[in-house]
Amino acid sequence: MFAESFGIVNLWTYLAGVIVIVLLPGPNSLYVLSVAAQRGVRRGYQGACGVFLGDTVLMTLSAAGVTSLLKANPAVFFTVKYAGAAYLLYLGVNMLRAAWRKTRAAAPQSVVAPVDDRQPFSKALFISLLNPKAILFFVSFFIQFVDPAYAHPALSFAILGLICQFFSFLYLSTLILAGARLAEHLRRRRRLSAGATGSVGLLFLGFGLKLATATLS
Repeated sequence: MFAESFGIVNLWTYLAGVIVIVLLPGPNSLYVLSVAAQRGVRRGYQGACGVFLGDTVLMTLSAAGVTSLLKANPAVFFTVKYAGAAYLLYLGVNMLRAAWRKTRAAAPQSVVAPVDDRQPFSKALFISLLNPKAILFFVSFFIQFVDPAYAHPALSFAILGLICQFFSFLYLSTLILAGARLAEHLRRRRRLSAGATGSVGLLFLGFGLKLATATLS
């Protein structure tokens, strides 16, 4: 009854969908986990805040009708898309290089950190924003749960966005706390740490290639 009064339909279906979507691994969550595992809880939450802001911007753009702009101007879509793909590939290559250096390190003290954590907030923000496909996803997913007869659809979008961010916060918090504990094991096991870093690097390369081949459909 509460949801319907704000123009939201099938709330329980939406909640189930959001949980599944949030749990799917993506470049944002993997980056936050990597930062937390290497540099601790505080740095992990800095990266998470970048994700929250980036997703909020994309949700706002979706509600504002930027999807129509992207579809009407393929050049804009592909420019942002390739910039985002290049950034993900750049992060992936850096992680693979760090993993290689780890395997060749003579002692644990010479291990190179796999994640450049000097600006985790801005890096996570860029990862979120440089994905125009996310705008199309948000609008296509949210619109299914907004009553077309409701007089204030922007309010409906805002509530759906807050719900999505709430579950995202819970999930990223779990990753951050788990990552901080994982760090203790990785610091004592150089080869395991290098393998984990290399695996994440390969995943980022995969995310970059997937984004590079994304279409407007």
